[in-house]
Formats: sequence, C-alpha cells, structure tokens
Amino acid sequence: MKDLLIGLDFGSDSVRAVLVSSTGEELKSCVHNYTRWNKGLYSDNAIAQFRQHPLDYLEGMTNVIRGVMEGQDPARIAGIGVDTTGATICAVNKDGVPLALLPEFAENPDAMFYLWKDHTALKETTEINELCKKWHTDYTKYEGGSYSPEWFWSKYLHLLRADEAVRNACWSVVEHCDWIPSLLANAPIKYSRCAAGHKAMWHQDWGGLPPEEFFAALDPLLKGRRDRLYTETYTPDIPTGTLCPEWAEKLGLPTDVVIASGLFDAHSGAVGAGVQPGVLIKVIGTSTCDIMAAPAVDHCIRGICGQVDGSVVPGLTGVEAGQGAFGDAYAWFRRFISYGGEVSLPQLEKDAAALPIENTLTIDWMAGRRTPDVNPYLTGAIFGLNLGTTAPMVYRSLVEATIFGSRRIADRFAEEGVKVESIIAVGGISKKSKFVMQTFADILKMPIKVAKTEQACALGAAIFASVASGIHKDVLTAIKAMSTDFDAEYAPIPENSAKYDEKYKLYCAYCDGLEKMTMENL
Repeated sequence: MKDLLIGLDFGSDSVRAVLVSSTGEELKSCVHNYTRWNKGLYSDNAIAQFRQHPLDYLEGMTNVIRGVMEGQDPARIAGIGVDTTGATICAVNKDGVPLALLPEFAENPDAMFYLWKDHTALKETTEINELCKKWHTDYTKYEGGSYSPEWFWSKYLHLLRADEAVRNACWSVVEHCDWIPSLLANAPIKYSRCAAGHKAMWHQDWGGLPPEEFFAALDPLLKGRRDRLYTETYTPDIPTGTLCPEWAEKLGLPTDVVIASGLFDAHSGAVGAGVQPGVLIKVIGTSTCDIMAAPAVDHCIRGICGQVDGSVVPGLTGVEAGQGAFGDAYAWFRRFISYGGEVSLPQLEKDAAALPIENTLTIDWMAGRRTPDVNPYLTGAIFGLNLGTTAPMVYRSLVEATIFGSRRIADRFAEEGVKVESIIAVGGISKKSKFVMQTFADILKMPIKVAKTEQACALGAAIFASVASGIHKDVLTAIKAMSTDFDAEYAPIPENSAKYDEKYKLYCAYCDGLEKMTMENL
C-alpha cells in the first residue's frame, strides 16, 4: 500500500528528511549538516559571500533519505516532496550539470550555488532597480517594487561578470528547488512558480519573464539567456516525474515513487503549519519569512518579497515578506562577545529575560533590510550605550529589535489591506526560546501559536508529495489531513505591550534617521 511520503527540506546549514503517513503522522526524521559549509569553506562573511557546494546537497540528501527509510518498507513510499532555500542559484552547462560538479570548477566558489543570503550582487541590484524604474513596465511591481541582491537576476548577472571561465562554461543557471526534483526524476525541469514569481520577476501580466530587450539593455552578457529559461511555471503539487533508476538504486527506493515539483522552504513551512486565509505563518530561523495565502489581492503590495498566484496554495495568492537576519543576528552577537572565550547563549538569554524593558536600543539590519522596502545598503546599530551597559542588556535590545522589525512588516500588511487574523510560528527559535516568543506576542500584541512539529518545511514538502502522487485530491484537503498541531501558545502581557509601543516609536524614528544618513553618504 502506497501510504507514506518523504519530505526533503534543504536549509541554510543542513538538509533534513521526514517520513510521514498520509494522515500526517511523523514516523521518523533525519538531519545531515552540510560537511563543507560547516567547515566555513567557500564563504566570506566580511563581503557577504555565501556559497554552497552541490556535493553537500547530494551527500546530505542520500544520507537523510536512507536514514528515514531504515527499517521501513520501500514499497509503501508514494512520493517525495522537495523544498530549498532561495533564491539559491548555480551556473550549469548545456546538460544541466552544476559547474562545481565538473573537475575544472570543483573548488571555484563562483561555480557553486549562491546561497539565498549571498549579497555580492549589490551593484547588479542597483542597476536592475534603476532600469525597472525607467522602463515602460516596472517588472518589480509584484515583488514589492524593488529588487534584492538575494534574488535571481542579480546573482545571475553577477556570476557572469565575476568569473570569465564560469561565464564561458555557463549555459544557464538553475534554482536549487528546481534542480533537485529534476535530478531525482532525470526529467526536464518543472520550473517553480514560487521561485519564478517571488525572485525572478516572472508574472502572467507580461507573459512570463521580462522580455529579451529588457535584459539586453541591462547588460549584453544577458543576451539570449532568457530564452534558455522558461515561460511556464508549476505549483509543487504537480509531479516532475518518478524516481529514476540511478537514484532509486542510491536511495533504496522503487522507481514508481512520484517526485513532486519544488518550492522554497518558507512557503513549504507555511503549508506544514496549516496555512489558511487570514493566518500569518512566521518561519523563524537564521532569517525570518512571513508567509500568507490570501484571496486574490487586487493591487501591488508595497515593499514586500512578492505576491504570486499559487506560490503557497494553488488558487490563492502567496504573499511573502521577511527579515534577512534573525537568528543570524543572535549568532553574530554571541561571536562578537565570545572573542577569547565561550559564551553560553542560553545563559545570556536567561539573564536578558530577567531585565526590565530599558533604554538600550538596537537596529537589526545586520544583513541589510529585506522588508518592508528592501535596502541592502543598511547596517545595524546600537544606541544608548554607557559604562554600565552589560552584554545581557544589549542582547535583550537585539531581541526586541528583530521583533520590532517583524512588527514593521505586520504594519505594512495592515496598511496594504492584507488582514492578519492569527499567527502561527514555526522554526527552531520558536521551539527553543520562550523569551523570544513571549517578546513576539508582547510586541505584536497578538497571541502566537507554535507548531508542534520541528520539521514544518519538510512536512509541507510531504504534503505536496501527497497531492502529486494522488493520495489527496488537492492541497487544502491535504493540509487538513496532514498539517501539524500546536504545542505552545503565547499571549501578550498588556503591561509589556504598552511599554513596547513607546519603544517601538523610538525604534522607527531611529531607523528612519539612520537610513536617511546612510543613503546620503553612500
């Protein structure tokens, strides 16, 4: 009986798999930390270069699938769903092979996957935004009105410019979430609606991607490259194919396993958490993504990461916003104060939680600002320091700042008429930090439920696989049958909320002043 699904979730630091039943029961999960990435290879924090070797993905995928299948009957597996970070792109040759898998490029970071948070394409981003504002159509208008160095075309143009050998060998580029399903099925890519719409300026209004003349005007290096990509895109409930013999042998699975098309991790996590109209899903990890599936939105929402028909749930408009650094900001602070020794983050958090709401104020733009209103040139700041300031005081202000940034996103949704009726949190921080989650509830002034599963993204991928393989008739039916329950709920404390309202006003004023000064002095 074909009644089991595998969800594959490729995150920033690791890949994980979850084995679930058609009713959503999680039978087993397995995690593999990327070997090369966790050694710090191919990346440079100082210049925001973050590259990942495709072998990390392939080795990890093999290990986690074999891990969840240990002791299981392979004949029961109906499908595999895949989600990844994004935009995470790599140059490929004419056969679709990532260049880093070729001997001559095996150690070249420019031939590897540009991780979502790679910001080396700042110059290209500025050029794209300037051209879009002068063109007869602003191709960023469904992506919040401004392009980001984290997105598809910024990275594509940068890799063409950065390395002549890579440029000469590069036939095209591929999104991580498109490459894995195609590889497993040995089938033509079913290009992700989620990836194309949110990060690559694809939209039905202009017949897919922007036209050839736009890219030729941007840089002659892009001439002819649009036509090597796609016009049609697919939602992740559509099969890419079935498991090919080569990968069936590697994974110990039969060849009739259906491979669902791919999508981005946060959107998959929203499905795993049970997204419905009116529900805001906060995926909280190294960064945050705020995801909604709304009825048709009749206008362009300012300053977000896109609104795309079917990118979360087919038939609904997927709306995405988020912050470039959340858990990454906390990890930075730990590294910063750990110089010459070790600092316990749990102890630091415990000490910070015991403090009153004080005057120290932090701006959380450690990786620029993603939303609202993307601006990669912005940097973080700490105000209100004196000789009595302690590390827990600064850490508390950093936690408050990341959540003030989240409130600005919620405020923008409200201003744009996207109604948030309830909030569900998923991701590692939502499970590990009561302090952060209580501060979320206090600052957002809404109850926040925490999803029970620790693998919401992988569960979402499995939900899509259940539809692609025919177990459930559509995504909403599958969500009802398989999505997670909740194991915690945080209610706002009115006294804290009142204090945070005042501090939030100060945060917004400091943000506006810092942004003005930064942009005037570029």
